[in-house]
Amino acid sequence: MSQKLVLASNNAKKASEMQTLLAPLGLEIIPQARLGVDEAEEPYFTFIENALAKARHAAAVTGLPAIADDSGLCVAALGGAPGVHSARFAGEPKSDERNNQFLLERLSNVPESERNAWYYCGLVLVRHANDPCPVIADGQWHGFILDAPLGTGGFGYDPFFWLPELGKSAAELDPAHKNALSHRGVAMRRLLERLRERPLSKEPE
Repeated sequence: MSQKLVLASNNAKKASEMQTLLAPLGLEIIPQARLGVDEAEEPYFTFIENALAKARHAAAVTGLPAIADDSGLCVAALGGAPGVHSARFAGEPKSDERNNQFLLERLSNVPESERNAWYYCGLVLVRHANDPCPVIADGQWHGFILDAPLGTGGFGYDPFFWLPELGKSAAELDPAHKNALSHRGVAMRRLLERLRERPLSKEPE
């Protein structure tokens, strides 16, 4: 019987990406909504702290190991904003379209050469809600912010996230290519390396 792992995310597209990236673990990945887990509060200023809060919440409700990520877009010209507020940059209710429009408004006087930005992902896996030694990994993906969207793939800010070395936006990449390069893909590979050193079934010594 395979080990069950709760995925602490209610974002369907993010969950799909993460399930693909987690496939090498050979675990049964269960999105938290299927187990009746509500979204956790994310009150912190850092991605890692918010990811840890989400993972602990899912583990506490289900009694199962849990994995969570907190990720977002950071723009240098905006002092790192939207950062941990990426999903609600334009306020409630969450809307990719309104978030992107607000981002462009904030950057309206910033020249293209100064629009460097990066996606950041903090990943946390806990074996139980009170795990004192969570497995933590992170990743970054650097690019620039466009004035107009390109591509129909991905989600969030992807249509405006330009990758100069590829001559494409993140939304123009096929899922496999995106997973190979993205902040979430980098973080997940680092997490998998750490789990190979200390498998999920093995408690820290």
